[in-house]
Amino acid sequence: MRLVWWRPAGGLLALLLVCVAMTLLSPAAVGAPTGGQFTSTEVSFTGGGHVRLHGTVIAPTAAAVARPALVMVPGAGPGGRSELRAAAEAYARRGIVTLIYDKRTSGYSTLHRDYSLLADDALAALHLLRDRSGIDKGRTGMWGLSEGAWAVSLAASRSEDVRFVITAGAVGVQPARQQAWAYGEYLTHAGVSGSLPYTMQAPFTRQLINAGLFPEADYDPVPAWQRVHQPVLAEWGTLDREAAPAESSRIIRRALDRGGNDHYTFRFVPGVRHNLNETHDEGFDRISRLPSNYADFESSWIKQLSRALPAKSVQPAPRQQRQTRAVPSSAWYDASWVQAAASCILVIGFVGYPLSALVRRIGKGRSRATPPPQSARWLSGVGMAAVLGTPVYLLFLALTATGIIGPVLLGRPLPWLALQLLAVAVVVTTAWTGLSWWRTRAVLSRAEGVRLGLLVAAGTVFVPWAVYWGLLIP
Repeated sequence: MRLVWWRPAGGLLALLLVCVAMTLLSPAAVGAPTGGQFTSTEVSFTGGGHVRLHGTVIAPTAAAVARPALVMVPGAGPGGRSELRAAAEAYARRGIVTLIYDKRTSGYSTLHRDYSLLADDALAALHLLRDRSGIDKGRTGMWGLSEGAWAVSLAASRSEDVRFVITAGAVGVQPARQQAWAYGEYLTHAGVSGSLPYTMQAPFTRQLINAGLFPEADYDPVPAWQRVHQPVLAEWGTLDREAAPAESSRIIRRALDRGGNDHYTFRFVPGVRHNLNETHDEGFDRISRLPSNYADFESSWIKQLSRALPAKSVQPAPRQQRQTRAVPSSAWYDASWVQAAASCILVIGFVGYPLSALVRRIGKGRSRATPPPQSARWLSGVGMAAVLGTPVYLLFLALTATGIIGPVLLGRPLPWLALQLLAVAVVVTTAWTGLSWWRTRAVLSRAEGVRLGLLVAAGTVFVPWAVYWGLLIP
């Protein structure tokens, strides 16, 4: 029995010692090249506005020759450096020193963007790279994904230390216009028709802008691109569903031409999505997996810069079925105060009706007055559900970039179909309640008459409100 117990315990102890030894002797622990191909060094630097930023320099193993270097700037969102780690390692394996860093949290959030500040951060990162030994200062550039392309184009327009620019999924139109187009692409792909795509692209986007919830909505990337004179490699996936690649490439190309830049390469990478990652759903999914040949072309393009500037080269863009459209200008009924006033009337009418009844019941006990019509209770309930549910659902779609649609029935996601049915119910119960109120007005107490009047008024205001938001449009 003693030997039976000792053998597995001894084996377990030996395995534990081996694991500890492997950990202590691992490349990361001793500072040797990770995977035998590159080293990883933690760094920090001061970005725009004296904000301290932290990053990682991923470099090929030591060599006698100076290496090209690349600062990688992520797309929209918090943008931790881990998002670009695999891409940076792919470049490092091909002989390019890369720096990835955590995006700032001071001065950048869901509700606040400043691309000029992001450009300052990228330039500070580039200066850190240029000060390192083993860097070819004649080939220090920037790589930007989507929103990051706006930052790196600004940075390149400000400093000649940026010797080249690479972009992935660069957008040539204003952010609000691009996002509205992407809403339509994702909803159409999901089989959604009817009023919801229009609602997301026009009134909802306008209201986000008017309420200050869409930062840098009108940013125009063209002036920055006109001032970029460095070599540019601009890439889009042929399955990019977010950047309107055919349209964006035309706009950026025109801007470079106006600025006199003849050293650009426009390339459309087959079979990949917005961030040049693989896709299993024609570019509409968001899996994170790089193609096996990722960074091959880009690394060769960078290395060739030591011999000659690239000649102008533009691949034909894939067909873009729908062009972007400018978000319509605000009409009087788009004004924030108009929408706020309508919302107040709806809330006071629908929510105030049951609350006032509860207060009266608590204060006076059961009343012997004529009971309110049953339709009033229905109107209050369905009205509250429609008024509260609509903004919640639209905000959910915006936060998920319409990537989570759910089951679609009759060309409508089930939540949207439910909201449309509620809207019809509000119209019906408003007419029913108004008729009942008129018929019983002589026997109703003054207080009950006022309550019903406010409820019917809310139901009446609901009709144009629901038309505006597409609830009463097929």
